[in-house]
Amino acid sequence: MDAVMQYSTQDTWTWWIAIYLYFGGMGAATLAVTFLTDMYLKPHRTLVIWGALSGIVLLSLGSLMLFIHLLDPLAVIHVLNPLILITKPDAWIAWGTQFIVWMMFWGVFYALPYLVDSKTINRIPVVGAVLQHRWVKWLSDVCCLRFHRTIGWLAAINGIGVAVYTGLLLQSFPAVALWNNPGVPLLFTVSAFSTALAFLLIVLHVFIRQEQEDAVIIRFYERTDVMLIAAELVILFSFYHYLAAGSESARRSFELLWNDWGWVIGFIGFGLIVPFLIELKGAIKGWRSAVPIVTASVLVLIGGYLLRHYFMYSGVYAHPW
Repeated sequence: MDAVMQYSTQDTWTWWIAIYLYFGGMGAATLAVTFLTDMYLKPHRTLVIWGALSGIVLLSLGSLMLFIHLLDPLAVIHVLNPLILITKPDAWIAWGTQFIVWMMFWGVFYALPYLVDSKTINRIPVVGAVLQHRWVKWLSDVCCLRFHRTIGWLAAINGIGVAVYTGLLLQSFPAVALWNNPGVPLLFTVSAFSTALAFLLIVLHVFIRQEQEDAVIIRFYERTDVMLIAAELVILFSFYHYLAAGSESARRSFELLWNDWGWVIGFIGFGLIVPFLIELKGAIKGWRSAVPIVTASVLVLIGGYLLRHYFMYSGVYAHPW
């Protein structure tokens, strides 16, 4: 007797993995964009400090969600061991963990000279004492500054690796048609860099507030984010047709996504189309105030999480009973 194919919505990877993928991708992309901006677009010590510290915090929060879920301390040791990449090269969580660890390592080294020279950071009692220690200053002057661009590229490469990995992790599940798609790594990578640019635009407009001096960076970020959002919409259009004409499992995911107002209106409408139109107008004619761009950036950040949230909850298993 032939087995009957059954379908069920997975309920193991839910909001916690969505937060892990969201913070991990955005944090890594924030570091990569910040360092590349400082190296090739315009030197910006304050932006590097903001980008490095916030990126490391985001990466740490995302990793904490994963480690709490693993529960078993030995499992954490396994994913932190780089030798597992040789013995089990398809262990995507281990790959992602290595990318995240090295991303934070090189990120600290790249920002260290700026932290040592920062009067604001050095006013913090314990932090200031550590940064002004002679060995820390020697490391900053002799190693970090001497190989600054090399360190920046090592950080950027690992950051890109983290962003791509967030999609590769989902793609490695053949039983879930929504996830097992070559477009998933591309979608998640584009989304990670889009949310990173949105986050940095908020930092520039709200916290650093040097719009005249940073006009070149702000305009470049706005134009780049417009292109990334457009790329997301094209990828999602492809997903629409792939799921609608795919297997039964894919069609079940299609029904869950495109019959949900949170996905259609919340994510695609307010998370992509509205900020795309706002930033497009800003890129073409500009805005008289920062309010529209900040609003668009907040919407992009919300949309970035909604993408991962709905991807988790719309994953459908196909299995015989």
